[in-house]
Amino acid sequence: MEKLINDFSYGLFFWMTIILVILVILLAKFAWKPIVEALNAREEGIANALASAEAARKEMQNLQADNQRILQEARAERDAMIKDARDIREKMIADAKAEAQTQGEKMIEQAKAAIESEKNAAMAELKSQVSGFSLDIAEKILKNELSDKASQTSLVERMLDDVKLN
Repeated sequence: MEKLINDFSYGLFFWMTIILVILVILLAKFAWKPIVEALNAREEGIANALASAEAARKEMQNLQADNQRILQEARAERDAMIKDARDIREKMIADAKAEAQTQGEKMIEQAKAAIESEKNAAMAELKSQVSGFSLDIAEKILKNELSDKASQTSLVERMLDDVKLN
């Protein structure tokens, strides 16, 4: 350091100062403005990019929220449709059961009526046949018993006794 102080020259210092001032003036006139403008432009570009990124993030959040809402609505609508379909199915099954029950009861009633009418017809036919057989049997018995006069008188007396007793 001592050598530097001993070798100090005012002329060299003067010219270096002038060159430095000229360099600073030239840099201020030609270089600082473009550099500062470039830095400002870059800063503005970065700020715009950050703002765009923030806007895109908010838009993405809004879209996700909308997607969630739409998905919830779709699920609710699907659940409602499934519930309606189940209700319709259960109603159709209940209606079909009721209709089948009604038809079954109607068929049972018709079958009972048919059975009753067949039973009555069979009973009437049976009575008719029994009465026919009875008449045939009675006719044969009466022919045998009434073949002579004494048996006829005896039969009439018995019948009169039965009538009085009743």
